[in-house]
Amino acid sequence: MMAEDIQHNQKANFNGLTKSAKSGASKKLTIKNFKDRPELTDSYTEDTWIKLRDAVSAIQNSTSIKYNLEELYQAVENLCSYKVSPVLYKQLRQVCEDHIQAQIHQFREYPSSSRTESLDSLSFLKRMNRCWQDHCSQTIMIRSIFLFLDRTYILQNSLLPSIWDTGLELFRTHIVSDGAVQSRTVEGILEQIERERNGETVDRSLLRSLLGMLSDLQVYKDSFEQRFLTETNRLYAAEGQRLMQERDVPEYLHHVSRRLEEENDRVISYLDQSTQKPLIATVEKQLLGEHMNAILQKGLWMLLDENRVCELTLLYELLSKVKGGLMTLLQAWRDYIKSFGGEIVSSPEKDKELVQELLDFKDKMDHVTQRCFQRNDNFINAMKEAFENFINKRPNKPAELIAKYVDSKLRAGNKEATEEELERILDKIMIIFRFIHELSLFATLCVCLCVQYMQNQSDPSNIELTVNILTMGYWPSYTPMDVHLPAEVCVLILTDCLCLQGKKELQVSLFQTLVLLMFNESDEYSVEEIRTATGIEDGELKRTLQSLACGKARVLNKMPRGKDVEDADRFHFNSDFTHKLFRIKINQIQMKETVEEQVSTTERVFQDRQYQIDAALVRIMKMRKTLSHNLLVSELYNQLKFPVKPADLKKRIESLIDRDYMERDKENPNQYHYVA
Repeated sequence: MMAEDIQHNQKANFNGLTKSAKSGASKKLTIKNFKDRPELTDSYTEDTWIKLRDAVSAIQNSTSIKYNLEELYQAVENLCSYKVSPVLYKQLRQVCEDHIQAQIHQFREYPSSSRTESLDSLSFLKRMNRCWQDHCSQTIMIRSIFLFLDRTYILQNSLLPSIWDTGLELFRTHIVSDGAVQSRTVEGILEQIERERNGETVDRSLLRSLLGMLSDLQVYKDSFEQRFLTETNRLYAAEGQRLMQERDVPEYLHHVSRRLEEENDRVISYLDQSTQKPLIATVEKQLLGEHMNAILQKGLWMLLDENRVCELTLLYELLSKVKGGLMTLLQAWRDYIKSFGGEIVSSPEKDKELVQELLDFKDKMDHVTQRCFQRNDNFINAMKEAFENFINKRPNKPAELIAKYVDSKLRAGNKEATEEELERILDKIMIIFRFIHELSLFATLCVCLCVQYMQNQSDPSNIELTVNILTMGYWPSYTPMDVHLPAEVCVLILTDCLCLQGKKELQVSLFQTLVLLMFNESDEYSVEEIRTATGIEDGELKRTLQSLACGKARVLNKMPRGKDVEDADRFHFNSDFTHKLFRIKINQIQMKETVEEQVSTTERVFQDRQYQIDAALVRIMKMRKTLSHNLLVSELYNQLKFPVKPADLKKRIESLIDRDYMERDKENPNQYHYVA
C-alpha cells in the first residue's frame, strides 16, 4: 500500500507542479514551494571536516589522498550550502598556518660553518627554493579542493584574502619575515650574483625562482633591491678606479659596454624589471660619470688622431647616457679642433701644405660627426665655430694661401684632376673660405692672380674686372637726391630720425621728418606743395606720404581716403591721433620693383647664366662627341639647376657654333659634333 501511494504521488507531482483536473473542466497548473532542506547532523559536519583535513595533510606531506577529489570538492560545496563557510575558512587557515610554522625549523637549524660557508649558502638557497616550490604547488592543490569556498564566501567578503593570498601571507609571515632566514637568503643571492659578475657560472633558474618569490611576497624592494644596489655601487666604484689606472681608454670603453650588456641581461634573466633603471644608472655613474673628464683627457685626442671610428662611436653612445656627458664631450671636441687646427695655421714652415691639410682635416672631422656623433647639430655647429676661431688667428695668410691654391688648381685644369674632381675640390675650398673674415683681401688676391694669368698669355688684352662683396656692414644704397632741409633739421643731420617731444614720441626717417615739420606751419597741404617744399623725388614722396597717412599709425589724414597717393590728394594734420604706446616707430613703405627693373634684373641673371649654359654645353659635347639636338637639350636640362627657355638654349648653341666649339653635321642639321 505504501509503495502504491509513493508511485501515485510521483505521477501526480513533478518539480513542484500538481495537475488538478475535473471532467468537463480545463486543466490547471498550481505552483507550490519546495520542501524544506533536511538539516545536517553535527556528526556530518565534523566527519566531513576530518576528511578534508586529512586530505590537506596528505597534500602537505606529499602522500596519497584517500578520497576522490570530486568527492572532496562536493563535501566543501555541501558545507558551504549549509552556512558553515566561516568555520570552514578558519579551520583551513589554521591547518595551513600550523604546517608553515613547522617548516621554519629546518632553516633555523641549518648548519652554518665558516669553512663551508659558500657550500652551505648555496645549499640553503636550494632548500629555500624547494620549500617555496612545494608550498606553491600545495596551495594550488588545496585551492582546487576548496574552490567553491574561494569563489563564494571568500569572494563575497572583501576583507578576507583568497586561499592563494592566504598562503602567500602565511609564508611571508612565518618564513621570509624571520630575520635570520631573510638575511641569509638575501646574502646568498647577493653572493651568487657577485660570483657571476666575477666570471663564474651560477644557477640562474635558482636565482630567478628565489627573486620571484621575494617579488610575489612583496618584500623584494625592502629586503633585496636596496642592498643589491648598494653592493653594485660599491663593486663598480672600486672597479672603475682600478681599471682607469690599468687600462687604456679604448679597452676601458669596451669593458664598460660589456658590463652594461651583462647587467641588462641579468635583468632579463632573473632580476625584477623595476630594478633595471636604478641598476643601469648606478653602473653608468660609477664607470662613466665619475671618470668622464679623465676618459676625455686621457683618450679623446688619441682616438681622434688615430681616427678610431669604432671607439669614438662607442664613446658618444656611452656618454649620451650620462647626465652632462654630451656637453662635456662637445667642449673637449671643440678644444681639440682649435688646438689641432691652430697648429696647422700657425706654422709658417707648413704654408705650402696648409690648404691641403685644412681640407683633409675638415674631411676627417666631417666623417667623425657623420659616423660617430650621429650628425648631431650641436657638434656640427661646434666644429664650424672652432674652424672659424683658429683659421682667423693668423691674419691675412690663410686667405692668401687659399687664393693661391685655387689659382693653382684652375691653372692645372684637367692635367691633375677630372672636371668632377676639380668641382669637388672647389666645393670643399668654398666651405673653408666661408670661415675667413678677410673676404676683401681674398677678392683682391683673386683679381691680381687673374690679371697675372692673363698677362702671361701669348695674346694679352685689356682686362676690366670689378668685384663687389656684400657683407653685414655694407648694403646697396638708394639713389642719391637733393632735398630741402629746414634749419632745425640741419642741427640733427647726424641722426636718422627726429623725435617730436610732446604727448607721443615718433621715430621716423629723414623724408618723413621733412614732411611732418611742414605741418608746424599749416594744417593742410597738397601733394604738389609738399613736393615743392621738400624737394623729394615724386616716387619717394608718395611712399613717404603713404606711410604717414595710410599705415597703422596715421599721423596725417588723406583726402580723399584710399591706399594709393595721387597728385590731387590733400593732407592735413590728424589732431585726433591716439596710440597705446608712447614711442611709435613709423615704418617706410617698401619700394616695389618696376617692370623695367624686373626686365633688367632678368636680363642680368640670364647674362650670368649664359656662361653656365655654355660651360654645360661644352662639357656634354666634349664627353659625348656627337649628339642629336633633342638628346643634347635633354642632357642639358638634366645638368642645369635653373629653368631655361628652349629658344634661349638654341641661341647658346648657335653662339657656340659661331665660335667653333661645335659644328652641325653636313648631312643632318639636327646633329652636332664637338670640335676639339
